[in-house]
Amino acid sequence: MRRALPAPALAVLVLALAGCGSKQSVVHPESRQADRIATLWWVMLGGATVGFAVVAGLLLLGWIRRNRSGLPFGGGERAATGLLIGLGVVVPIVVLTLLFVWSDVFVTRTTAAPPPGSTLLTIEITGHQWFWAVRYPSSGVVTANEIHIPVGRRVRVVGTTDDVIHSFWVPELNRKIDLIPGRENSIVLDAERVGVFRGQCAEFCGLQHAHMAFLVYADPPARFRAWLGEQRRPARSPTTPEQRRGRAIFLSDACAGCHTIRGTPAHGTIGPDLTHLASRGTLAANTILNRPAELQTWIHDPQSIKPGNKMPALGPGATQLGAVAAYLESLR
Repeated sequence: MRRALPAPALAVLVLALAGCGSKQSVVHPESRQADRIATLWWVMLGGATVGFAVVAGLLLLGWIRRNRSGLPFGGGERAATGLLIGLGVVVPIVVLTLLFVWSDVFVTRTTAAPPPGSTLLTIEITGHQWFWAVRYPSSGVVTANEIHIPVGRRVRVVGTTDDVIHSFWVPELNRKIDLIPGRENSIVLDAERVGVFRGQCAEFCGLQHAHMAFLVYADPPARFRAWLGEQRRPARSPTTPEQRRGRAIFLSDACAGCHTIRGTPAHGTIGPDLTHLASRGTLAANTILNRPAELQTWIHDPQSIKPGNKMPALGPGATQLGAVAAYLESLR
């Protein structure tokens, strides 16, 4: 019979493996900025490992020679004092100074956002409890929780918050920036390959902080332009009786007071913009997949999925729920 790992050993193993995935890892860089951050991380890890080994070696040597005086290679008390000052004072000062200069000059400054007007595309991000509003000011496109950028192009991201402090972080693309009420911070996103990169709020912001994620899609330029063109259009008109009934229910219920669907009288700003909801892969800030069953569950009882969020459990009847879901599924 196999014995289970003790709880402390299991906890250490889980923590050690927690950062091994490539979906949200600082050591899996996919941009020039992230590569510099990862290099600095590996150098600091290597230096810390060497430092730990030296300290552990000295402790071991001290224990072995606990009943003897002086150093093993001679030199007496004066040499011991010099060794202590060299390893304990001089070496740390030199190493930390070099790391500070490297991180400030070659990492922090090179990963900062370019000045306004120096890039062809600017994206505005606003953190909410608990979702991300995404706006492309040059085209008027507004979406939520999913950011599209052209691959190989520098994109300036300007972030703020509508409530508490949030933190915008895409580990594979760049460092994080804090989003503070009344202020704007910026960062550059510059993906080197086509792919999907997971981002996360990295500042505790309330009950659903862990469920405040987003996805960054790095698209080929042609695909990005096509996506932006589709998102610029108003919502599609319903084509079936059920969809038309769902739109009528949506506009007459509390939904229209919290959400915007461009091309309709719904202009709410409390919740995410739903104009092209069906084109997104996830719901509730990457908490669940955007599929019919999950969408209906979210509409019926959002608190069961994301407790504490601002969307009330309206609980429409099964027929009304199906009609509203059918309408929202048509918004591509």
